[in-house]
Amino acid sequence: MAFTIKLNGQDRSVDVEGDMPLLWVLRDVLGMTGTKYGCGAALCGACTVHIDGVAVRSCQTPVSDAEGRAVTTIEGLSRDGTHPVQVAWRELNVAQCGYCQVGQIMSAAALLADNPKPSDDDIDAAMSGNICRCGTYPRIRAAIHRVAAGGRR
Repeated sequence: MAFTIKLNGQDRSVDVEGDMPLLWVLRDVLGMTGTKYGCGAALCGACTVHIDGVAVRSCQTPVSDAEGRAVTTIEGLSRDGTHPVQVAWRELNVAQCGYCQVGQIMSAAALLADNPKPSDDDIDAAMSGNICRCGTYPRIRAAIHRVAAGGRR
């Protein structure tokens, strides 16, 4: 079947089965390899993308659910890495191994778009589905607060 999604602002058509996970459509069919495979069960958050601005786990989202909708990957968040969340991540050296960080950044960006001044509890709730084996949670929270404070904090 053919499905059309608005990927990072551009209409893209793919001819795949409707139950194919969006993650594999993005990575294997469309070449958007920034989105990572982690657990395959929507438990770790490494595969987080936005659909219509909402953070979703692409490993468990069938492409049919994205039909006609806006899908944003890390590549579409900012072409040159200047999204405020990406800048804060670099300034605070959030990443350690880095594998989970794409999903972390995408979840943080969705949180801040919805709630520009989140509390610690808001951050914890929004980021709870993203696992970081390296334990960079304090730096993740600090980066989110930095963005919320307008880049200063």
